[in-house]
Amino acid sequence: MTFESLPEGWRVWNEEPSGRAILVYRPDVFGTGDLPNECLPTIYLTNGARNARPGSGQYATDEWHVVCFLEPEIEAVSETYESREAGAAGAVDVAARFVAGKVDYRGAYQVPREEYFARLDEFVGGEETA
Repeated sequence: MTFESLPEGWRVWNEEPSGRAILVYRPDVFGTGDLPNECLPTIYLTNGARNARPGSGQYATDEWHVVCFLEPEIEAVSETYESREAGAAGAVDVAARFVAGKVDYRGAYQVPREEYFARLDEFVGGEETA
């Protein structure tokens, strides 16, 4: 497995034979009434095209993308790597930065969710920005 060094709280949700992977943060507290389902922090590792048009992600590219979503349409981090191995290391790095409070989840939102942010601060490094 590629993700042995994931920081505490992150889990491999899915790892496909084609190399794509999905990592999630604290699925034990999101959707349990403690934190909302739709806010489950998720990191995608994929070599699918990043075009906005429907179905474009099914076409493989030569680049690997690491994207940290805070909600389905809210991206906090988006990085590109030249190989799957580098992308996987990048995904672990993003997960570590998130846990350390070094991902600006407040700045990714157009409409603040102050109660949610305050609760999330209890799980991550606090009120940090990128």
